[in-house]
Amino acid sequence: MKLSERINYFFISAALGGLALLPLRALYILSDMICWVLHDLVGYRRRVVRDNLRSSFPEKDEKEIRRIGREFYSWLVDYMLETVKLAHISDAEMARRMKIINPEAVNDVMARGRNVVLYLGHYCNWEWVSSLPMHFRKDVECAQVYHPLHNRAMDRYFMRLRTRFHSHNIAMDDIMRRLIGWKREGVPSVTGFISDQAPGMGAHLWLDFLNHDTGVYTGPERIARFLDAVCLYCHMERPKRGYYTLRFVEITDAPKKMPVFDVTRRYFSLLEANIRENPQYWLWSHKRWKRSHEEFLRYWGDKAAEQTSHL
Repeated sequence: MKLSERINYFFISAALGGLALLPLRALYILSDMICWVLHDLVGYRRRVVRDNLRSSFPEKDEKEIRRIGREFYSWLVDYMLETVKLAHISDAEMARRMKIINPEAVNDVMARGRNVVLYLGHYCNWEWVSSLPMHFRKDVECAQVYHPLHNRAMDRYFMRLRTRFHSHNIAMDDIMRRLIGWKREGVPSVTGFISDQAPGMGAHLWLDFLNHDTGVYTGPERIARFLDAVCLYCHMERPKRGYYTLRFVEITDAPKKMPVFDVTRRYFSLLEANIRENPQYWLWSHKRWKRSHEEFLRYWGDKAAEQTSHL
């Protein structure tokens, strides 16, 4: 990094690292104050959040939409500070707060020498999922795919947080090369993909998701087919503040035998059901549906059918 980026990294580490020394109880007091500023005082993306909720849940009345929106902001700030806490949280406390219901669903696959692809969404605290290696066999390589941040100092800091529990943090452009390398070496791998991001005009599949015609990424399915990996969905819940549970739900153990796109369709079906249980824990503040299917068709023209006919 350049000198200016190193200085920036030092200040980020000092500020966020100092904040992470506070107990979660104190961080939640701070969270309540920040939530009031974001939601009530500033109204940060409040219109986006409410519009997303209204269009996703047309059956809910305005009072319910506003309640979910308010609870979303409370969770969002909690999520941010919980992520900061990763810098100074012990293995024992993380295992107590991030409970894995059925780790054997992965360990049994590993024992058979198979690879695993984990499907996640922007639901509950996906950053704490980086603690999964604590629950798996030690001869397994664990990785999560990420998109590098534009701010190199912040990117380096988050890289440090996300690898605290010995999971590899690998950029999307490098993930296939790394997985092929482990496969050639005979090393089983567990790789997590947050797969509900908006692909823009690069979608290969459109499906119904939360009452919207939604373009989605299919890259994880392509990788799962290449590895012939067991595909699992990470079903998450938040029983109370500061505590999460994760249960692995099998999507398929034979992705190569599935019709094209069916793995992706099953993932989004499971994710939507998970969101509908407690919708306040999904990332409603991003403009997930800012590009329509009609815009996609105009963009690709005569090539649209070809674009959506393959992984």
